Parts: sequence; C-alpha cells; structure tokens
Amino acid sequence: MPGPDARGEHRPSTDLLVFGVAAVVTLAFVVWGATATEGLAAVATSVLGWVITNLGWFFVLTASGFVVFALWLALSRYGRIPLGPDDAEPEYRTVSWVAMMFSAGMGIGLMFYGVTEPLTHFTEPPPDTVAGSSNAAVETAMATSLFHWTLHPWSIYAVVGLALAYSTFRRGRRQLISAVFTPLFGKRAAEGTAGRLVDILAIFATLFGSAASLGLGALQIGSGLNVLGWLTTEGTPLLVGVIVVLTAAFILSAVSGIERGIQWLSNINMVLAALLALFLFVVGPTVFVLNLLPTSIGGYFRDVWEMIARTDATGGAATAEWLATWTVFYWAWWISWTPFVGMFIAKISRGRTIRQFVAGVILVPSVVSIVWFSVLGGTAIDVQRGGVDLAGQNTQEAQLFGLLAEFPWATAMSILVMLLVSIFFVSGADAASIVLGTLSQRGTEHPQRWAVIFWGALTGAVAAIMLLIGGDTALTGLQNLTIIVAVPFVMVMVLLCVSLMRDLNSDPMMVRHAKRQVALDTGEIDSLVNRFQRMVRKG
Repeated sequence: MPGPDARGEHRPSTDLLVFGVAAVVTLAFVVWGATATEGLAAVATSVLGWVITNLGWFFVLTASGFVVFALWLALSRYGRIPLGPDDAEPEYRTVSWVAMMFSAGMGIGLMFYGVTEPLTHFTEPPPDTVAGSSNAAVETAMATSLFHWTLHPWSIYAVVGLALAYSTFRRGRRQLISAVFTPLFGKRAAEGTAGRLVDILAIFATLFGSAASLGLGALQIGSGLNVLGWLTTEGTPLLVGVIVVLTAAFILSAVSGIERGIQWLSNINMVLAALLALFLFVVGPTVFVLNLLPTSIGGYFRDVWEMIARTDATGGAATAEWLATWTVFYWAWWISWTPFVGMFIAKISRGRTIRQFVAGVILVPSVVSIVWFSVLGGTAIDVQRGGVDLAGQNTQEAQLFGLLAEFPWATAMSILVMLLVSIFFVSGADAASIVLGTLSQRGTEHPQRWAVIFWGALTGAVAAIMLLIGGDTALTGLQNLTIIVAVPFVMVMVLLCVSLMRDLNSDPMMVRHAKRQVALDTGEIDSLVNRFQRMVRKG
C-alpha cells in the first residue's frame, strides 16, 4: 500500500498490468503509424470493411437497445432506487446539476458537426430519401441530425454512467468499469485478470474516442487559420502542428497545476458557445429557425423507426458506405466516450434516483442538441437555399467559417470559433487524461500528475496518427479507427447491462419490497382461508 504524500493523503497505486499493457499497445500503434503510415492505413481499411459488413448490424441494434434499456429502467420499479444510501440527498442542486449536464453535452463534436451534418444531409441525403431543396429534404436533414445527437448517444452514456454511479455510491465499490462486473464475474474475477481486461478495453476506447475528438478540433482550427489567411499551409502537416501546439498547452497546464483554471475556462466556453448560437439566431433567419424547432422534432419522431432499421440489407453498398460515415461511426464514437462521460456524470449524480438520473442525462442534453442544430444547421440550410453554396466548400470543416462569412463580424466570430475549439481541446484532453489515469491507477479520484501527462501526450500522438492514416481525407482516418476500437467495448457494454440488472435485483430496496409483497400476499391468502372456513362452518 503506497504511503501518504506531503498532504497526508495516500498516493494512488498504479496497476502495472493495466497501465503496462495499455501503454505498450498504444505506443506500438503510434510507432507503427509514424514509420509505416500506408501499411497501417491499409490494415485499418481492411478491418473496417470486415466490421461494417459483419458487425454493422450489431452497432445499430445495440445502440437502440441501450435507449430502450435506459428508459425502461427509469419507468420501472427500479426507478425509485437512489444512487447512494436510502437517505442520500442529491449532492448538487438541480439547477447546478442541469448546468453540468449541459457542459458535458457540449464539445468539439457539436462545433464540428453543427453546420456540417444538417447541410450535408440536405444536399446529399441518406439513401432512399428525398433530395433537393424541398421542405421534405429539410425535415429529413434535421431529423437525421437529431437521430445522431439526442436520445441514442445520451442513452449510451446513461447506461455506463448509471452502472458506475450505482456501483460506486450504492454498493461502495471502486470507481472502475471492472467493479461494475462484480455481480457477474464475482469479486475475485472482477479485481483479477477478467476485470483488468475490461479496464484495458475501457482505456483503449477512451483514448481513441478522445483522440478522434481532438482530431476533429485540429481540422476545425486548421480550416479557420486558412480561412482567415493566417497560415497558407494546408493538409495534414498543419493539422499535426495544431495538435502538437495544443497538446503542449495541455501538458503545460497539467504541470503548472491550473486544473481550476481549466475548469473555469470550460465554464466560460459554455457561455461563448451560447453567444455563438445567439448571434446566428439574431442575425440569421430567426423566424425560419423558430419554425424549424417543431418541424425537426416532428420529423424525428416520424422517421425514427426507419432510421433505426436502416442497414445495408435494404440499401446495398451505398447504404453501407453511408452508415460507416455517419450512423455506425457515431454509435462507435459515443461508445468509445462512455468511460469518460460515464465517470463524469456518475460523479455529479450521487443521491439522485435512477429515474431522476435517466431523465436528466437523456432529456437535458437532447434539448440542447435540438436547439443547437436548429440554429446552426437551420441557418446553414437557409443560406444554401438562398444561393450560397456552403456545401461546395473544399472541406466539411470550412463550412462553419463559410457560414459566418455571410454575416457581420465574420472575422471576430471565426476567431471565437477557433478559441472555443481550442479550449474544448485543452480542457477535454485534461479531463480525458484524468479518467485514463483513474482507470490505470486502481480507480483513484486523483491520479498522479505524471500519469495524467503521459496519457494526455499519448492521446495527442494517437490523434496525429489517426489524421496521418487518413491522408488527404483526414476525417476518414478518424472515423475508421474509432469504429474499429469500439467493437470490443460495445460487447463490454452489453455485459455491463446484464451485470447491472443482477445488482438491481438484489438491491436492499428491492429485497424489502419483495418481502412486503410476500407478506401482503400471505395475509390475503390467510384472509381468504379464514373466510372459507367461516363459510364452511355456517354451511
């Protein structure tokens, strides 16, 4: 057991097996990508093809299954179970809790896809849907975007966050993914080889999912620098340079111990993102955006079953390619982020009931996404219909800057976007690295600084390699590897649901409820027997 540090607190202990295996495999990937980029790209493309062909259905099915599972838990008798002792009170006021949910729901992804996704679905709609500038095309574009950013992703997060919160606060276990499997594997296995394998897979998922987000941030910042004319260099070298600079900024912040400053900047970022949306709402097509809100929601519920059921079985190669670019990539991306986001929302949800947790985690960020995509995506579609070819920009990441160029203060707002993405990059790497440190140091809430720096630097390196293997289409490299790495962890999540149900069925509240029900049933039977006996005696 490690001794106390200068503050009298016990230093976290590194799990050498978990840390060693995860670090060695990841470093080997970085070396492979740096020395044989084309070879790694070829292998990734081949593996991706196999995954999409043979397991695409699995991603589609399980993602919707997590939605059903999370909502069923909230509505069932398990919804009354608190995430803590029976008398536990919520650690945060509801307003603060909702604000933090909003913070978790925002990030580089919404900045990157807020304009790009609705605009792309409008001009290049999903297979077998309406194309062109019709109202039906607008509805399809918005409904598809909401499908990818509302109930499904946050249900995926809710499943892992709920399992972690219940295991940690209700059962008193360590804050590790492996600890959730105690009722399924047994305590010895959960803390042994099987549990460590789960934590290693969680590290891989978190690292590659975070690296994909950092890569998207680099694409956005690089595009902004080109649009503003500050740097004329284009292509992957610029993107790698952006990653190097921002990773160095993250490491500097970790070494200098300004975690509170990063948290403060993250809160400021939420305000800046709201200002960006408000700016476009005011100077853009305000009435059109307001009309788009109910239209988008209605289109989503109208088309949701068709979107859930979409596979290459009905659409062939075109649908398979589209799914790999959009739906399957998203489900893989959300799944890879679940250890990170799950730990975050678990930490702030002590004392909530399961019903409160599911409602807050799924509904609040979903509402934020609806507003965000209606404002940014709706404005982009309106500009596109007005004759400005935003969709014709050289790259997807340039479309947001092209949109801003159509309104006043374009330069200032473009700088704001790059600032937003940069802070998301640095603070996101900080938070993800702490989670990686927690997973590799036996669930400690405060991993050692060297571990945080190591994982942060390695995440930046993986992001650079993912961009490199994408070549001229860097986004493809990010998407391909994210899908591949998420495959084993989606299987972990399925087993996690089984383990959580075992825990809930033996929960003290459920046991007491079952005993009361037996007592009531026994009393009713005794009453019926007595009534029957009296009737016999009278007869």
